[in-house]
Amino acid sequence: MRLKKNDTVKIIAGKDKGKVGKIVKTDPANERVYIQGANMVSKTMKKRNPQDKGGIMEIEAPIHVSNVALVSKDKVSKVGYKIENGKKVRFAKKTGEVL
Repeated sequence: MRLKKNDTVKIIAGKDKGKVGKIVKTDPANERVYIQGANMVSKTMKKRNPQDKGGIMEIEAPIHVSNVALVSKDKVSKVGYKIENGKKVRFAKKTGEVL
């Protein structure tokens, strides 16, 4: 999976198509990402201790990586790899910016 935590991405398919946000968490085994404020679902949460608040909570649901695209300098781009100074680095193919 070429996307990492804290990358800015744009959703290109699904109910939140067009939204832009940062990746909060990745799940490489299932090729899914969690995007801040996108793909929100309601989940019933149980009280775990007296200070905890139970009830219905809004949480981010995972989105498949094929449904998001990296945003670099306000342009949607694919991620590539190249060797710079003996290190492998990620870069945006459209803008050439090193991530």
